[in-house]
Amino acid sequence: MILNLAFPPKPKITIMTRKTVAAGSGQALSMFALYRLMAWLSPAYPIGAFSYSSGIEWAIEAGDISNAETLKRWLTVMLTMSSGFCDAVFLTHSYRAIVENNNSLLGEVANLAVAFASSKERFIETSAQGQAFLSTTRAAWPCPALDRLSAIWDGPVALPIAVGVASAGHDVPVAPAVHAYLQSLIANLISAGVRLVPLGQTDGQHMIAAMGRDIFTTAERALNATLDEIGTSAFRADLASMHHETQYTRLFRS
Repeated sequence: MILNLAFPPKPKITIMTRKTVAAGSGQALSMFALYRLMAWLSPAYPIGAFSYSSGIEWAIEAGDISNAETLKRWLTVMLTMSSGFCDAVFLTHSYRAIVENNNSLLGEVANLAVAFASSKERFIETSAQGQAFLSTTRAAWPCPALDRLSAIWDGPVALPIAVGVASAGHDVPVAPAVHAYLQSLIANLISAGVRLVPLGQTDGQHMIAAMGRDIFTTAERALNATLDEIGTSAFRADLASMHHETQYTRLFRS
């Protein structure tokens, strides 16, 4: 890693790995781009991420998750074989659609991202957050790419699509955007688990630290994946989301 901490005109942190360089995604991350990622993917960004658990609330009630270790195993599957990987691929391709000025691809990916929601609650989770992200970012961080998305796609906007388009529109390199998105996703779900199991805050940080390698490898795999490679095999997580719709006592919206 090469650090250049000087600010304007174009300060850069160069983040590269053999894989990202080979994939054409080893790009320089400027301080301005880093600031945008930190703001957009912060828990303080007003998209309501804290109110969703992606079915974890039901998994805890059903006994699938009962401690830090079982929560980590559950989240590892969600990250590597379910919504985490799929979201990262959707983000990557929506980003590339903007960069390549490919409206057809952008519409296809936007449509596919909402179609891949495995339950009613997962659809609401990704589309409500996506619309909130889009509205907030257009107001506070406007760019032509966000206007273009709204012009060619009038359906629900999944969160990874909104983040991918905003990142491309603000010259945030795709590789750091994907890595940061997955870290934010997992951190939010760990926070839900910490509140629900319940677990200590230190347990949550242990999990965030332990899952770093899985986040890295999932992001790198998604950066090189085609849309044909999207798929999930986390059936229990999908069922948990469906069961949560009728769960008697709920703290979370999903």
